[in-house]
Amino acid sequence: MSLIIDCHGHYTTAPEALGEYREQQKKDLETDPLFEHVRGVINISDEQLRESLEGAQLKLQSERGTDITIFSPRASWMGHHIGNQSTSKYWTEHCNELIYRITELYPRNFIGAAQLPQSPGADLHASAAELERCVKEYGFVGCNLSPDPSGGYWTAPRLDDPYWYPIYEKMIELEVPAMIHVSGTCHRCFDTTGSHYLGADTTAFQQLMMAKTLFKDFPNLKFIIPHGGGAVPYHWGRFRGLSDMMKLQPLDEFIDNNIYFDTCVYHQEGIDLLVNVVPTGHILFASEMVGAVRGIDPKTGYYFDDTKRYIDACALSDEDKQLVFSGNVRSVFTRLDARLETVGLL
Repeated sequence: MSLIIDCHGHYTTAPEALGEYREQQKKDLETDPLFEHVRGVINISDEQLRESLEGAQLKLQSERGTDITIFSPRASWMGHHIGNQSTSKYWTEHCNELIYRITELYPRNFIGAAQLPQSPGADLHASAAELERCVKEYGFVGCNLSPDPSGGYWTAPRLDDPYWYPIYEKMIELEVPAMIHVSGTCHRCFDTTGSHYLGADTTAFQQLMMAKTLFKDFPNLKFIIPHGGGAVPYHWGRFRGLSDMMKLQPLDEFIDNNIYFDTCVYHQEGIDLLVNVVPTGHILFASEMVGAVRGIDPKTGYYFDDTKRYIDACALSDEDKQLVFSGNVRSVFTRLDARLETVGLL
């Protein structure tokens, strides 16, 4: 069976009760930034979950011809910079549990990827524990990892620093990849879904490119750089040149087995550039639909984030298009096939 697998979806249409819980957390922190949160309860029924999806993500899956989405909590709401480790822990648990419930309600439409309870200055052992919980108990197949939990101030170590090793070790143990994905920014010079997201994608790629021992320590570590790789494909020659000047390995060798790019690029010319520059085996289909860019392109009459149309129209062969739509995603998310078989999609 030929599948269309969207590797980048977020639950952006959650019921109001989720946002109300978050606002209460923020209120608790107003008088005491070190306020220790407790888990609390969020009352959201299965019917509310269905209502939140059936006129949005599910409807668009059907209309656009995608089969299943790797689904994670809303990225701009991860908000790792808010509060402390207790804040992030319970917020993350609730968000991931909603994703799990969705995958149980619609097992042929959604497969989970985990938010992590990162917090500025905190180690990553809580994130490793939450990833293990989500993979082993909920059947999740990946996670989102923010290189900047400070909300735009970039206080965390570079991605090759041993600080990150606890989550890398857990990713290897569980055989799951991470999508590099920042959250909202509170820095006045950045805007969340534009400059911050795309700048972070580019920054993460450069940090990983310059890492001298990371992929020797973790040869099977896999990262997806979202939003088409930020500026990277457009400036492929610059990164090749920098790599050469720094006497690093050639880019094609650097990305081999470790670095992948998704197709959340919202015009045909951008996709054409992506598939012409990046080796086909490193491109994963994605749309991030009902996400940052939700409108209709006045030039085409179609939604900007209807990215399947761009792959259909690009110059790749039918065989290579199927790699992008399915084969590469299944190769990178190595736990995916078992879940697809369980729900009868393989």
